[in-house]
Order: sequence, then C-alpha cells, then structure tokens
Amino acid sequence: MRADARFNALSADARWQRTWEQRGTFAARDDSPRPKTYVLEMFPYPSGRIHMGHVRNYTMGDVLARYRRMTGHEVLHPMGWDAFGMPAENAAMEKGVHPGDWTRANIATMRAQLKRLGFALDWTRELATCEPGYYGHEQALFLDFLAAGLVYRRQSSVNWDPVDMTVLANEQVIDGRGWRSGATVEKRKLAQWFLKITDFADDLLDGLPALDHWPDKVRLMQENWIGRSRGLQFRFALADPEPTTGDRAVEVFTTRPDTIFGASFVAVAADHPIAQEMAAVNPSVAAFVARCKQGGTTAAELETAEKLGFDTGLTAQHPLDPDWTLPVWIANFVLMEYGTGAVFGVPAHDQRDLDFARKYGLPVRRVVAEGEEVAPAFAGDVAWTGAGTIVNSRFLDGMGIADAKAAVIARAEAEGWGHGTTAYRLRDWGVSRQRYWGTPIPVIHCATCGAVPVPREQLPVVLPEDVGFDVPGNPLDRHPTWKHVACPACGADAVRETDTLDTFADSSWYFIRFASQPDDRPFDRAQAEAWLPVGQYIGGVEHAILHLLYARFWTRALKHLGRLDIAEPFAGLFTQGMVTHETYRLARVDGVDPDLVAKPVWIAPEDVDKRADGVFDRRSGQPVEVGRIEKMSKSKKNTVDPEPIVDQYGADAVRWFMLSDSPPERDLEWSENGIEGAWRFVQRLWRLVAADPTDAGAGDDLPLRRLAHRATAGVAAAIEGLQFNKAVALLYTLAGAIEKAAPSADRHAVTRTLLLLASPMVPHLAEEAWATAEGPGLIADAAWPAVDPALLVDDEVTIAIQVNGKLRDTLVMPRGADRAVLETAALASDKIVQHLGGKAPRKMIVVPDRLVNLVA
Repeated sequence: MRADARFNALSADARWQRTWEQRGTFAARDDSPRPKTYVLEMFPYPSGRIHMGHVRNYTMGDVLARYRRMTGHEVLHPMGWDAFGMPAENAAMEKGVHPGDWTRANIATMRAQLKRLGFALDWTRELATCEPGYYGHEQALFLDFLAAGLVYRRQSSVNWDPVDMTVLANEQVIDGRGWRSGATVEKRKLAQWFLKITDFADDLLDGLPALDHWPDKVRLMQENWIGRSRGLQFRFALADPEPTTGDRAVEVFTTRPDTIFGASFVAVAADHPIAQEMAAVNPSVAAFVARCKQGGTTAAELETAEKLGFDTGLTAQHPLDPDWTLPVWIANFVLMEYGTGAVFGVPAHDQRDLDFARKYGLPVRRVVAEGEEVAPAFAGDVAWTGAGTIVNSRFLDGMGIADAKAAVIARAEAEGWGHGTTAYRLRDWGVSRQRYWGTPIPVIHCATCGAVPVPREQLPVVLPEDVGFDVPGNPLDRHPTWKHVACPACGADAVRETDTLDTFADSSWYFIRFASQPDDRPFDRAQAEAWLPVGQYIGGVEHAILHLLYARFWTRALKHLGRLDIAEPFAGLFTQGMVTHETYRLARVDGVDPDLVAKPVWIAPEDVDKRADGVFDRRSGQPVEVGRIEKMSKSKKNTVDPEPIVDQYGADAVRWFMLSDSPPERDLEWSENGIEGAWRFVQRLWRLVAADPTDAGAGDDLPLRRLAHRATAGVAAAIEGLQFNKAVALLYTLAGAIEKAAPSADRHAVTRTLLLLASPMVPHLAEEAWATAEGPGLIADAAWPAVDPALLVDDEVTIAIQVNGKLRDTLVMPRGADRAVLETAALASDKIVQHLGGKAPRKMIVVPDRLVNLVA
C-alpha cells in the first residue's frame, strides 16, 4: 500500500469516530444470532472532566470489547453516569448553580472527551441515574422490596452536622468534625430506611468461592466485611442493680468465649438502656453520654480515638464464678448498633480493651499464651491477639482456642446462661440520605395511616426544580408545595418522605438497565438474562466492598422476588492499578518553610518548569519542591488532563501508553517520555504498514509466518487474560521482525496480520491503514486472524550437551530426532571432543528433545 509517511492522528481520529457513530458500529443487537458477551467498566461520576484513571480503565475494557467483536461475539459495551451525589450540591452552594445544570453540563463535557478517545461504546444505551427515566424505575424496585419485606424503617444513630444540618457518612467525619463545615459532629437518633441485606448474608458469603474470576483479595475483603463468626451470646447478671435499671442483666455477644476468664470489666454503649436510664436521674452520667455523642463512628476512629469511660457503680456477676464480680462502665468505643450494645473487656487480648484498662487502672489478666510466658500478670501496652494455648482459665487450661470456645459454649448451654450463635459483622444497609440530589424515596407519611407507598401510577416521584441552597439542610424539607400531598390511603393531608436514597442504590442495578431498557418497567427479564451476568467488569479496588457487595445483594433480591434468575451480577472482575504522577508544591511561600504552612501550595504539572538550575513555578518563578509519586488527585493538583495530550499526540498514542508501560493491575506512572515513546511507535507502525508492498510476488518466509501465528495466539491469550502489556510486547516483536524481513508475499500477509492484531489498541490508525489498503469494510468488523496450530509448534529444539552433568555445549536439532542421531551429533561437537580429551564416554544418557549427558 501507499500512504502519507506520517500518520495524521487528529484527522484520522475525527473521521473514523464519525464513521463508527454514523454506522452504529458498536450498537449491541439484542436479536443477534452471535454469542453474547457483556464488557463493562464501572461508570463514572460526572465531576467535570475525565482523568487519566478513567482513560486507563476504559481503554482496557475497550480493547477487550473490540477483540470479542473480532472473535465473533455480539458485544454489549455501554456507558452511563453515576450522576447523583453530594458534590453536585456542594457546587450548588459554592457556585450558585442548580445541581442538575452542573451535572448535565459535566456529562456533556465528559461524553465528548470519551468519544475523542474512540472507545467502542454503545451510546444508544447511555443512561444517567439523575434522570427520572432511570430513578423512577429504581423507585418501583424499592416498592417491590418494600412489599416483599426487604425494606423497613427504624430509629438509627447517625452522624449529624449541626451547621450544615445534615447526616454525614462515617467517611465524612474527620477527627470528630464535619468534613465541610468543620463543626463538631453529634450522634443523633433519626428515623432511617434500611434494606435487609443481612437476610442474604449467608448466601453472599457462600457465593464467593464460585467467583473464581475475581481477585482473591476482593473476595477476602468481602468475606471479612460480612464477617460470619461462631460465638456465644450470654447474660451477665447484675449483682446490685439500681432501682432505675429495669433489667437485672447485661446481655453480650462475643466471638472469643475462650477468653472469658480474662474478663476485667463490662462496658455498655451510651445508648444502652442502662446508660439511658441512669442518665435520666444522674447529671454526671447525662454529661458523659452527651460527650460520647460527639465524634465519628468508623472502625478506624473507634480504634484511634481516646478511650473514655464512666464507672456506673454497678457490678456484674461472672457466669462461671458467683464470687467474681466485674465493674460495669459506659464506654465511648461501644456502639449500640453493633451486637447487643455491650461487651466484656479482656484487656490482655484486645488492644481497645487494653487501652481502656490502662487508662482506668483495671486488671489485665493473661489467658492466652504462646511460649513460656504464662504468668497471669500481663505487662506492656500491646495486647496479644495471636494464637496460643489457654492458661489461667481453670477447666480450659491447656486447650487450644477452638476447643476452648466450644467448651465454654457447651457449658453455657448446659447451665442455661448462654447459647452458641452465629453472628455477622454485616449490618443492614441504611439507605436514607438527608440530601436533595438523589432518588426520592417513594413513601408518603400520614398521621393516621403511617408510611404509605406512593401508588405505582404516580411514579416517578420527580425532584422539584425550584430549590435553593442558601440555607443549610435538605431543601426538600422546606419546599412549600412538593412535600405536601394527600394520603393515598385515606385522602388526609400528608407529607412526602424527604430523604433520598443512598447513591449506592443507583449503582446497584445500572448494569441490568444497560441490558434492557423498556419504558414501562425497570427491565425485561428475558432480555436482561440474555446478556447477564456481566462477563468482564473492570474498576478500582476501592469499590471492592460496598458497591460490589450491594450490587450482589440487589441482584439476589431480584432473584428472590422472581424478577431475575441470576444471583451473581459480575462473572469476571478486574481491579486495575491507579495512574500516578509526581506532586509539586512551592518550596517557599513568602519566605516561609512549607512544613510550617498549614496548607501546602500545590502546583499543577503544566505549571512546572524543570530547568538545569532547578524546578520552578512557571507563573511566579518561585522554586518548586518535587514530592512523591502519588495517585492523581485534584486536591494535590497532580492530575493530567487527557484532552491536550490527545490534541498533541492523538488518541491511539494515549491508548497505547495506557496499555504498554506496566501490568494493568499495577499502578502506572504518567510521564512525558512514556507518551512520546507511545507516539513514536504509532508512527513506526504507520510507516511499516504504509510502506508494505502489495506486489512483492512470491516468496516463502516460514520463520516470519510462524512468528505471526504465535503472535496471533499470544496476543489473543494476553487480551483474554487482561495482560495488555504482554500483548504490546508481542506486537513490538512482530513489528521488528517484519522490518527486518525481505519483501515477499508472506511479509505482506504478516503485515496485514499485525494490523489486525493491533486494531483493538490503535483503532484509528488501523482503520486508516485498512482503508488505504482498500480492505473490505471496516477493520472494526473484521475477523481475528486464524491460527494454524501446526505453526505454533517448533520443528527444531535446542539440545543441551553435558559432560558428567555439566553443560558444555548446545545443539539445534530436528524435533523428535532419534537417539542415534543425537549421540552422533553430540560426539561430533568440537567442544565435547575437547572435554573428553579424545576418550570415548563410558556411558551416554539421552532425554529426547532435551539433553545428552556423556559420562566420561
């Protein structure tokens, strides 16, 4: 073929993207006779612009989707937007724009950016979770769950920001303060809606081993999050209860009944009935309870926060010794939402308990020992939480932990003071959010009828547009008309539920809606089941627990309702590494050392000028300190906008760099040298195919043909295994071999093969070269090259020649050569003759196709 010597990426990119769109090349056909496959990357939040992390994620999925099309599959590869959430409300407060306007403008920008990279996406199925056409169906599913008993409402402890007047997620509480307002967070009781994910705890856990195309680390993370464990639930009788305590016992659950003889105190939560009843009559208790309501509730915060307690003066009787009593404390690290809201402390073998005991001078008794140190007195400030043998525990002494657990449970059940039970770390999913920009919960509250579902014919319950964010709190609470409606049951005045759904609900079923989008229902079962489960799901490991767990639950709930006959939504899962970049900050700010400045002044990479005499800020000329290579983040300004990179190098160079530099599960460091190297290879590939003579005539180049077939098989295996860097390496090798080969019909055919193999990765160049060579149709519709198995097998092998077991020479011989041929060739080697010193070997050992060992 003949073409321009230089590949004009910008021209080719736009032309072929327009062609694919006009022809509907990547639109998935539900009625296709081809085998169906579903490739999906986690859909993005429309924050404003895509970043290199997006580019890497979607390039990986795109290569797989294009490859699957070439291997005869009907491919569903859609795109949409996880469009509800707090950032839009923050923008409304800070910029004075409506969350919907901000979100939709961002979607338009990001859609255009994604299209510029040439991803093989079915844009006809695009969805945004903020549109009534999506969230109305989510409301219908919520009502289905409500009717099936999978939804309930109860009072729950929440993190309350008294300035922003809103509930905060645990992750939004930083050092006990609201992440936006900086106000001290309070714990409040609010009526919240919950989904009964705990009903599926065993099923979710037991389904993990079958997910053999998921990373082991993700399955383990989900297993730990669900946290199924066998334990003991029992009651400590109160030895001297005060008149105000209605119950004469404190019920606890423990997964470590083997440590019961190491107990030194009982602790209850500030919300526990004992604490609440005492607070009602004792101002000191009330003050402590109020203090406990400040601060976050994440596991990390509970572990690191100062342990605070209040001695109630009550004592509890040890169940295995009536003469042994334990003090009862109220403690800030015990939560009513976990277990029974009470624990018994074993300081020697739990770090939190040990910190508490050291602070308040409580006993610390060793009951598990490894090695010779078995004395009851436990020294030090680090609890022993490892394995060992039970000591200082009467009838349990000498047992292993498992046997001791079983023995205590058996004793409790025999004596009637407790029973063995299975407990879970997993808690029901609280879905209420005191936010405007979310899916309205389709419930109406009536003073007479209670919580009444919105009638189906009134769905969707659409968010009102006329809201303001100049006053803290949820605008739906103060809307003058939207919230006021008639009760669907009795017709009396009533109010809508003003909480909206957790945005994790939106992402728990979007993959089903991609597969089927009827107007009158969330999805068509047969159509959805034809595509599901998602064959390959790709996204960040940060979603390994909540999103993936909620999506697994939602799919199971739909199966429970008879809406789907699928339990697992994602058959394959891949978690890609992050894209990283150096960080830069001013080395001094007005002469002040940055370490003394509360907030470092971060500099964006495009504003950094690296010179021989140092690194400087292009704008101010001040010196810049080069920091660590970290995940790209807006907060540290170490992001790289793909758009100017695409403008300069073209989409294919960006795609190639994302695939070539490191294994996809590892982090990828962005560098100018890396993208320039990718651009050079794109140009090299163009020159190679452009210069390929079509009239080379006859010619047989068996080694080149053999290499091409091996590359075809190898690239296919690498793409299927999501080992894109290995595929890239094989293409480099094949390109190098073509460049060295003499013109021939084989060289021409192998060049065509190279173009086909590279087309999923550099699709614009491939289409341009295909068209220039007058190939039939689009290369996007072409078939993957066939592989001749005979050419995957070497006709020759390398034989190791040893003398007395030491390698002395190697010979290339025909595969399958018989023993006599191998012995003759070995004895004829000059090196072997030299090592034998003219003597005949005493013995010859031959391993066919591998080695000949001569024993002198």
